[in-house]
Amino acid sequence: MRKRRKIITVSTAVAAAATLPLLMSPVVSAAVLEDDDESSRMTRLYAPPPDRDSYRQVARLAWRGDFRDSAGLLSMVRTPQAVWYGDETPEQVERLVRRTTRSADWQGRLPVLALYNVPGRDCGSYSSGGADSLAEYEAWIDAVAAGIGDREVLIILEPDSLALLPSDCADASNAAQTAVEQQTVIEEQTTADEQTTADEQTAADGQPAADGQPAAQEQPAAEESPTELPPLPDPGASTAPPTGSAAPGTGQEAAQTPAQQVPDALPAASETPAPQPPEVQEPAALEPSASQTPAPEPSTEQPGTLPELPPLPTPDPVTPEAGNSVDPDELDTPVVEDPETAARYSEINYAVDVLTALGQTSVYLDAGHAGWHSVSSIVPRLIKAGIDRATGFALNVSHYQTDPDSTWYGRLISSCLAYADEGGDPEECADQSWSRRHARRWLRAHAPDDPAGMKHYVTDTSRNGQGPWTPRDRHIDAQSWCNPPGRGLGRRPTTHTGDALMDAALWVKTPGQSDGRCLRGTDGPLDPVRGTVNPEAGEWFPDQALELVRYADPAVKVFRRTAGR
Repeated sequence: MRKRRKIITVSTAVAAAATLPLLMSPVVSAAVLEDDDESSRMTRLYAPPPDRDSYRQVARLAWRGDFRDSAGLLSMVRTPQAVWYGDETPEQVERLVRRTTRSADWQGRLPVLALYNVPGRDCGSYSSGGADSLAEYEAWIDAVAAGIGDREVLIILEPDSLALLPSDCADASNAAQTAVEQQTVIEEQTTADEQTTADEQTAADGQPAADGQPAAQEQPAAEESPTELPPLPDPGASTAPPTGSAAPGTGQEAAQTPAQQVPDALPAASETPAPQPPEVQEPAALEPSASQTPAPEPSTEQPGTLPELPPLPTPDPVTPEAGNSVDPDELDTPVVEDPETAARYSEINYAVDVLTALGQTSVYLDAGHAGWHSVSSIVPRLIKAGIDRATGFALNVSHYQTDPDSTWYGRLISSCLAYADEGGDPEECADQSWSRRHARRWLRAHAPDDPAGMKHYVTDTSRNGQGPWTPRDRHIDAQSWCNPPGRGLGRRPTTHTGDALMDAALWVKTPGQSDGRCLRGTDGPLDPVRGTVNPEAGEWFPDQALELVRYADPAVKVFRRTAGR
């Protein structure tokens, strides 16, 4: 009897596995309908065909008899979510976009397209790629527009393109280098102090520390000063990643926490000795005309020339520019915007103009997330990228910030944009770091009363059910955005948000697809947190997919209650 029951169970699993893509069991159908109550049937958002590897995982789970996880996973992949395009040729992307928008139009649903092909995307990290030039990107955008035509579409334009400008890539690398140099100095000082303490202890006790270990291991509390921790959030950052790993982390992490990033260029940069710049300046002592003191000896004149090197508190009568009028504000202005960043703004502006001209296309620009840029930092970027002509901005794409944090951040950004549109300075806007009491006071004084006159936003809730991940081990490069463990699905996609400024909660990032290898500052190939080799960015990640289902909040309901029971 037991053997017969096992045969029946296996046969049922085989039949379910073979017919899942076409004919679903009542349990699976119930699960899909349950989640569709708030998403597809109510908001009419488009659900694209699932990843083929996701169906293979559904079949494997059913074969093992794990029908609950199988049904939950199938419900996840059939939930409306964005369709991503990037790296295709103009001919390919036009054909694919036309196919998607026509399919959605026939079903009477709204498709969400995530366009991800901007040159230099992701700072050359796990999701690197994109068009090779401005002209190539413009041709690609023209092809996307041709594929859309006059059909209604919601577009998430270039995630990370504004929160992670090309200039941020260099800034993050410099910040990481500075953090590593500071860490090295403190570690050297700590080692010296520990050695001194050990020597003193040896002299006092007449015997060395046990097994030759430094005294710091016996007395960690006495040697580790809490005051040194804030500037060094990642004590393990001094270990540089291999050349093949991403320089600034990936998209979001590079600018979020630059002190925790260890770019590939660090070993070469850190090997450059600090005293070199003065050695380069030494030939200046051979120019007596640069000194106003008639002392004949160049070595005594060398110190006098140093204060005259730029920047100068007063005009240098020797330099040719001394007679020109100089705007004092220019002294506080950083170096002129690099060509790559200027091109990035041109690319986004071009896309905004072309796509919004279609008539039925809603375009949302990248604004990072609440744990990344301050309001005063992201608002000027949105303005330069053409937010005045776009529908609004997108938050939390491919990240894990909670819904309350995202909605509060979105309200502050929208209010600041309106304030800047009236001539206000974004630097004066309320920030997410302010206390809620002070921020609300600012909003009452400066935010418009009518939300209709403000820029709206959408949020990505595909993986934020458990909020952002905080690693336990501070001695690794956390890469908290990269396949963090124990995360769950968030709010189901809907355009009925209950917030006048929030147009939709969407699943922009495809849940179940990997963020990349996630080496976290190690030589790899294992992810030190998960202990496995993660799939490449964009590939199906079965372990993470199951975690998203099991830790979803709200939970994925796999059984549908029948009325009267």
